[in-house]
Amino acid sequence: MTQDYRKFLRPEEISRISRLEVKARHIVEGFLSGLHRSPYFGQSVEFVQHREYAQGDDYRRIDWKVWSKTDKYYVKQYEEDTNLRTTLLVDLSESMLFGSGEMTKYEYGCTMAACLSYLLLRQQDSVGLVAFDEAIRSRVESRSKRNHLHALLAAMSNETPAKKTSMFDILSEVAENKARRGMVIIISDLFVERESLFRGLNMLRHRGHDVLLFHVLDDQELDFSYSGTTKFEGMEEMGEIVCDPRSLREGYMEAMEAYLSELRRHCSSNVIDYQTIRTSEHLDAALAHYLNHRIGMRQTVRN
Repeated sequence: MTQDYRKFLRPEEISRISRLEVKARHIVEGFLSGLHRSPYFGQSVEFVQHREYAQGDDYRRIDWKVWSKTDKYYVKQYEEDTNLRTTLLVDLSESMLFGSGEMTKYEYGCTMAACLSYLLLRQQDSVGLVAFDEAIRSRVESRSKRNHLHALLAAMSNETPAKKTSMFDILSEVAENKARRGMVIIISDLFVERESLFRGLNMLRHRGHDVLLFHVLDDQELDFSYSGTTKFEGMEEMGEIVCDPRSLREGYMEAMEAYLSELRRHCSSNVIDYQTIRTSEHLDAALAHYLNHRIGMRQTVRN
């Protein structure tokens, strides 16, 4: 039965995030007017707007008719020049069903994807979706119309997490199918084989895409604060075990921190934006912190 897609985009979240803007650090094809600049001279037939001339703009695109009337320089912009093309990759593997709080990782990830879609469409950017486990389960092509949000939300709500994740196969397929450079946002718990993950991320970067990686984890996965004899049921065909978690906590925490540190190092060295997100965090605060961090990094690069 189809779930209510509106649960992934609640009014309180919209009101809190509506002032945020998604900005990309790298020059990619079709950035938002005034915030992003395309390295291409696209000649889409659909005229969108004028923008005041800025140093570095192609003088051939100055609208001389406007200059004759206003004595100011403005350049013409077309739809191809103003739209950032973003693809959201949302993990549908069985491990995303885990949750010790109000939301499972999948619910949290879908809500995050919904909020980012809302922001991007509000900026007239194009957004597409790939929902995946070991294969692509749903694909929604990129569009920039605001009513496109319904299609994105419906695609997520119609799926139920299952099976394992085949991250390299998914990332390589996305890289192969995206001829134009753009932004790729990955939302996953990243319980995958790390070398295949790194190879897939590197492939996206080598194709010139701006990559954002939201690592969504439950508090218990990060803190492992269980006590007393506990039965752990593995997801994705991992079986089950009964044990005293206190005897395992030290080794578990060391292994988790080693994995997170390796992820951070790899992403940093390959210019991939990485952020660990707890499902207990208020989503608006998590997005505000992260997007402001990106804006700061972008300004540092410019300076």
